[in-house]
Amino acid sequence: MKRYFPSLIFVAVTLVSLTMAGLVYFATVEAARIKFQAVADDALNRIEGRVEFDLSLLRTTQAMFSARQGAISRDQFRTFFAALDVPRNFSGLRGIGFLRLVRRGEEAAIVRELKEGYGIDRQPFPPSDQIWRTPIILFEPMDKAGLDAMGYDMFTDEGRRAAIEAAMAADGEPRATGRVLFGAATASPNRQPGMLVFSRLDGPAGVDAPPAGFVYVAFRTAELFQAALGRGALLPISAEVFDGQPDAEALLFRTETPPDPSLGDDFVVRRETKVAGRTWTILFRPSSAFEPPSPRAAPLMLGLFGLMLAGAIALVARYQQRAYEAALKLHEATEKSLLEKDLMLQEMKHRIKNSIARVLAMARQTAAGSRDVEEFSSSFSARLQAMAASQDMLTRSRWQRADLGELLRIELGQVFGKDLPSEMVSGPPVELDETTTQALGLTFHELATNALKYGESDITGGCLRVDWRLRGTGRTKRLVLNWSERNGKGLAAPQKTGFGTKLIDMNITRELGGRIERSYAEDGLRVEIDIPYAV
Repeated sequence: MKRYFPSLIFVAVTLVSLTMAGLVYFATVEAARIKFQAVADDALNRIEGRVEFDLSLLRTTQAMFSARQGAISRDQFRTFFAALDVPRNFSGLRGIGFLRLVRRGEEAAIVRELKEGYGIDRQPFPPSDQIWRTPIILFEPMDKAGLDAMGYDMFTDEGRRAAIEAAMAADGEPRATGRVLFGAATASPNRQPGMLVFSRLDGPAGVDAPPAGFVYVAFRTAELFQAALGRGALLPISAEVFDGQPDAEALLFRTETPPDPSLGDDFVVRRETKVAGRTWTILFRPSSAFEPPSPRAAPLMLGLFGLMLAGAIALVARYQQRAYEAALKLHEATEKSLLEKDLMLQEMKHRIKNSIARVLAMARQTAAGSRDVEEFSSSFSARLQAMAASQDMLTRSRWQRADLGELLRIELGQVFGKDLPSEMVSGPPVELDETTTQALGLTFHELATNALKYGESDITGGCLRVDWRLRGTGRTKRLVLNWSERNGKGLAAPQKTGFGTKLIDMNITRELGGRIERSYAEDGLRVEIDIPYAV
């Protein structure tokens, strides 16, 4: 066997080296993955910063309307919009507008505002059965499409209505729609995804009353994200932005740069961000510009050549550790064996002392109730045999538990013979501890002896029935045992309580903390024993 040691050592060290090389490689890949996560977090910060910057335009517009209590003319609104220098400062902004909130049936005020501001005679459209109407009465920059949209009731569109209702209840906080396709009304093939963000404008009555209207901004999401990811150093990422969960119908933006297929899905980074009450899901993947993990050769060479000596030393140390562990286990086994022997001796002394005390007590009580030596010898021997049977059952179970049914058959078999009827004893499996086994063993012996003395001569033929059951749960569980003797001659309660009866009562009530009830009737004797049952 010793001649194979060099080969075994070589194989072991080689395996360890290859394992370490693999760990180094995977650590390199993990480092690259962590690096890309940092890049993705940088991209997320850029997107969140850009969105927050663009939403500041909504807050500025809201403040301007609040300062003038919503009384803004078309010329004032156009001057405000021109001062924003939107092409240079707010890339992706499609426009800013104002919706007037009125109840259905009050559209005349809207017609008046459109006539005064834009010189058009138009009812809010399309027709609506909603309680509220929110037609556009101001919008910049104005062009023919914008002019055609004046008076359009955004509350008639389900997606816009949900955002408007959220803004109405948001106490001034902006609320965004999901993905909106701008140009949908014209059925243009070049429709661009975007979103609308609404913010309520409170009237003179304050927040407790319905708002006077809603300031809103419309963004083209492609230009917004391009402005966010294109500033500063270009990031080596491919990004997809979804409104909610990733789905083709919820896609807000996808970068033109495709992901690097060689890196697979292991480098996909998923992030979520809140934008005006909406949750966006962003999937980042590395592009071909991302630096891939280091070549595999370097970690492999490091594992092969750098860990040879460490592997050999580890192998020697392992042999020493095994010798130490073996000695330690031997010491622990020796200590445990000595402790178990000591405990066994102490337990044996305790049990012998208790058994002697019990035997002496039975001897005194039996002698007090016996007329002569022969009667004493017969009664005392029978009780010792019952006690010995219980001890034998406990010995076979190593003093752990004893089966109630087996204990009954042993005690009844000593009195009535070994061939007992199968229906004489019935009940579910019940295991007894040491104290309960000894107490019930003597009890069953006394009851069986009395049945033989005072019952019918053919008691083994079916005149005796013993059954038991468990009731309750947990700590309240109890064992209930019924002993029934049939005696056609009738049976009356004894005038004098003998030692056997006292022994039974002492075992059940004092030893086991239970109760026993006897019922003497014309057809025989019934005994019910009720004791606590410890699982």
